[in-house]
Amino acid sequence: MIAYEIGDSLYLNITNRCPNHCSFCIRQFGDGLEGYNLWLEKEPTTREIIEAIGDPTGYKEVVFCGYGEPLMRLQVVLDVARYLKKNYPSVPIRINTNGLGNLIHGEDITPHFKGLIDTISISLNAENAKKYQEICNSDYGEDAYYSLLEFARKCKNYIPRVVLTVVDLPEIDVEKCRKIAEELGVEFRVRQFEGEDGERN
Repeated sequence: MIAYEIGDSLYLNITNRCPNHCSFCIRQFGDGLEGYNLWLEKEPTTREIIEAIGDPTGYKEVVFCGYGEPLMRLQVVLDVARYLKKNYPSVPIRINTNGLGNLIHGEDITPHFKGLIDTISISLNAENAKKYQEICNSDYGEDAYYSLLEFARKCKNYIPRVVLTVVDLPEIDVEKCRKIAEELGVEFRVRQFEGEDGERN
């Protein structure tokens, strides 16, 4: 399943790859959500993604968010976003990400988002690096946490709306996370965790 609906948004599932292995991730609990099987047998091409989107004008937004980290495929995200902006400029584009794009690519990728991405939602998931690593088990270790904070700061220069999110797990200090978002000058949102169903977007 490349393109799938949740509510009045269209979600794009473009990779299964992710450098984090979060304890709450829906990947840990099954093959999909909302009745969709999101495990990809192969990563779709840019053309296949565009074909799966069709005409998105009936949706509130198009969201890069599937079973993996969309920014693993940065160029594909940019190419699809560029196509959407050219052909459907009234449809907002959001990326849901773990915020590790700069670590993944070894450079600051945030300037590429200018004029293409309207909202970026970044998974903060903990109030400090140690707890983040315990929960998210990142391939990058505790460096991942500091990188995502810097990523959020840099995204503010190029994306109109930047949101930090956490999952409402008992071990996470939501108020400390909220304060981090306030200090960064970005929005904050709490995502729901529904046990064996994993997290909810």
